[in-house]
Amino acid sequence: MNKARVAVLKTEPARVLEDYHRLADMAGLAGALDPGSQTIIKDNISWHYPFPGANTAPWQLEGVISALKDRGFNDLVAVQNDTVVTDAFKGERLNKYVDILSRYQVPVLYNFRKEDITWVEYRPRGRMLILDKIYPEGIRIPQEFQGRNVVHLPTCKTHIYTTTTGAMKNAFGGLLNRRRHYTHSVIHQTLVDLLRIQKEIHSGIFAFTDGTTCGNGPGPRTMIPVVADLILASSDCTAIDAVASRLMGFDPLSIGYIRIAHEQG
Repeated sequence: MNKARVAVLKTEPARVLEDYHRLADMAGLAGALDPGSQTIIKDNISWHYPFPGANTAPWQLEGVISALKDRGFNDLVAVQNDTVVTDAFKGERLNKYVDILSRYQVPVLYNFRKEDITWVEYRPRGRMLILDKIYPEGIRIPQEFQGRNVVHLPTCKTHIYTTTTGAMKNAFGGLLNRRRHYTHSVIHQTLVDLLRIQKEIHSGIFAFTDGTTCGNGPGPRTMIPVVADLILASSDCTAIDAVASRLMGFDPLSIGYIRIAHEQG
């Protein structure tokens, strides 16, 4: 098995957009995605209010969109999801995404609106650890995700269910719709199943994790901000989450979803 590459940069406000471009090249963005496919940008709104470390940072979103476009990935679409505690429309407005997406002419799809996303049954080729038991009548995913690249935009933060959260957890809101909350007691296995599904359906996967301000404490919302001025990127979601976890002071293999994903290859 080839070792994954995770790029980590120390940045500062004056050059953070430039550093996202540099980070993209260090982590091999161009070779990880299919230039002929549409690219889904999946940001992370853990709380619709702008709280340091909780949500995709606006400079993260702009830096990544700019880096993608400069490298020939012009067919971009952002996808938002809602939860029982967040309002996607409020979140994208208060966190300053709307102006950025408009400026770069990136349309937005909402996976909870029937006119935007069609949910279809998907039968994974690989063995599921738990999702086939949570959804015995069939696992359903967005039809619009199949055959597309996906770029995840998590932040470096802790989480009450998964200890840390990042690129692997970022797929949770986009790929699952009905009864997501049923998976919380088996969340580590769920995230590994979702990564396996992603590897089957996407033409390419990449992640940029923003740790300019990290989140410590009872994440993913009510946290203590920790200024770290770090940004990370990788085409391997497990590897970038492992590095982010290590930077936050954890042994990555002590965290269920990282350990299981590593053991599953």
